[in-house]
Amino acid sequence: MSLIIAENITHAFGTHEVIKNATFRLGESHRIGLVGPNGEGKTTLLRVIGGQTEPTIGKVHRSQALRIGYLPQDPPAGQDKTIHDAMLDVFSDLRRMEQQLHDLAGKMEHGDTGQADLMKQYDGIQSKFEALGGHDYHRRIEQVLTGLAFGPEMWDRTLSALSGGERTRAYMAGLLLREPDLLMLDEPTNHLDLDSVEWLESWLGSFRGALIVVSHDRYFLDSVTTETWEIAFGNLETFRGSYSKYLPQRDERYTERMRQWEAQQEYIAKTEDYIARNISGQRGKEARGRRTRLERFMRDEAIARPQEHRTINVSLQAGRRTGDLVFRASDLSVGYDAPLLEIETLDVNRGQRIAILGANGIGKTALLRTLMSEIKPLAGSVRGGSNVKIGYLPQTHERLDPNDTALKAVMSAEPGCTPEKARSALGRVLLGQDESLKRIDELSGGQRSRVVLARLMVQNPNVLMLDEPTNHLDIPSTEIMQDVLQNFDGTVVFVSHDRYLVQAVATHIWVIDGGQVQCIIGGWEAFSTWRNKRRNAGNGKTGSKNAEKTKQDRKAEYRRNRRLTNLMQRLKRRHEEIEAEIEIVEAEIAKLNDEISAASESGDTDRVGQLSKEYPARETKLESLWNEWEHIGEELGKQ
Repeated sequence: MSLIIAENITHAFGTHEVIKNATFRLGESHRIGLVGPNGEGKTTLLRVIGGQTEPTIGKVHRSQALRIGYLPQDPPAGQDKTIHDAMLDVFSDLRRMEQQLHDLAGKMEHGDTGQADLMKQYDGIQSKFEALGGHDYHRRIEQVLTGLAFGPEMWDRTLSALSGGERTRAYMAGLLLREPDLLMLDEPTNHLDLDSVEWLESWLGSFRGALIVVSHDRYFLDSVTTETWEIAFGNLETFRGSYSKYLPQRDERYTERMRQWEAQQEYIAKTEDYIARNISGQRGKEARGRRTRLERFMRDEAIARPQEHRTINVSLQAGRRTGDLVFRASDLSVGYDAPLLEIETLDVNRGQRIAILGANGIGKTALLRTLMSEIKPLAGSVRGGSNVKIGYLPQTHERLDPNDTALKAVMSAEPGCTPEKARSALGRVLLGQDESLKRIDELSGGQRSRVVLARLMVQNPNVLMLDEPTNHLDIPSTEIMQDVLQNFDGTVVFVSHDRYLVQAVATHIWVIDGGQVQCIIGGWEAFSTWRNKRRNAGNGKTGSKNAEKTKQDRKAEYRRNRRLTNLMQRLKRRHEEIEAEIEIVEAEIAKLNDEISAASESGDTDRVGQLSKEYPARETKLESLWNEWEHIGEELGKQ
């Protein structure tokens, strides 16, 4: 069954068409990753599908009572209610039934008259309450809030007091609890730490509705999607499989289109050459015929050259070689006002590529900045090796003066940097003459990230200290950054939650946990193996109890889903039966009108009177059917 059918939709901003003549169907079980370079229309397409934006041309048909949940990148400001109260609002119908059950129980307990009717009402409401999961909605709230890093101590905070990232997570929590028919998520992992991202992947794995997700997290896309839609140059193309399977298909399509275009150009060149040589000679008639056919071909059949997006061309060359030891931390206490980390000994050696992992706010950035002497240790020391020249990419671009132009920002990164060298570096990150003269505060977050990359290129550092280096970069730019770090002939220490990047680049992992740093040799897979062993060891004695609890939860969830499914099936069957009955009664009324008209024209007043008596009963029946149809439709819409 299709939830959404889009027919030849085009959406334009002024004369710029970001979506051109797109036609697609979205089914109940589709799980789609929507990809494409920044600014190509991914968010616009989500808004068109969801109905927040009407297409300039074309139609979007949505199934009746379709419930859509949409997470924008910047959700609306929160209300003056607590996080927990906002989650309870999701279950307002269940809570109303809960109150009704309480009131009915009170009446029966006090011996009110009509005990049989009260019991019947109670049983009916209780059956529906249980089918909709009335006994476990508090547990579901706890699971979702905890999974999205809202511990119970935060539940009484008001939405209006939350930071931007917290507001996004709270908004997402409400969407997940509503379990809509179609869930659309625009960059859902932007404000999540690794634990929360993995929890969200698990939750989406059991989500029964359709899913469309925009994300630059390639690992996340591989985990939660089974189909990929690419939007580029205004065109929407579909590919089988998740992100990693989409890549070779995209390259194959491009190669085949380029082959067809080159064959076409060869045909055109040969035909034009023949026409030029023979148009005035003995074969002039044939040449004119070929020219006519070529003109028709160019008008009706010729294909355009396949388009490719320009990509950044980052090249980071290490300067002078460092000594074997790059940093050594001894008896180190890391933090701002109070210690976040206590480290006995920690070394960084030349050529290592170290990924720092851990939950948000646990001290990753503080450790990175302490190693490079950006902040002073609370205790202990950090000793740098010989010939160390650091290139630093901060997460928040705090080193950029908002009043500087992009050109000045790059020139100031390295003494002696000429305007020509700075412009060349900016050009390689796709910031041309116009962007180079804009102030930093006039650039987007992605453009500012590229200014920082240009600064790194003119510095020629031999040690890179990177804090979330792929933030604000689209997937093509992220992949280029990944290649650059893999091939960098120096040392890299980076903070990242990009698991693809960690697996591809890291030779070592530093895990921050419980105020300590655990060193692991290898990339993401090595970290996952270490973490699984640690979790298994930690479960120990409580493992069987947790397993039993999980088993009970699964049984309860199964029973709840079965009751809900049965209820939904009964409602849907009755809905369809009513539609059929409405058609029959409407046909009867139409026939009755025809018979009344015929009797009236023939002057048969007795027949007119007899037929007119039947009319009100049919009208009443039709009205009753429509009322029941609408009521069941509303009930289906709530599920």
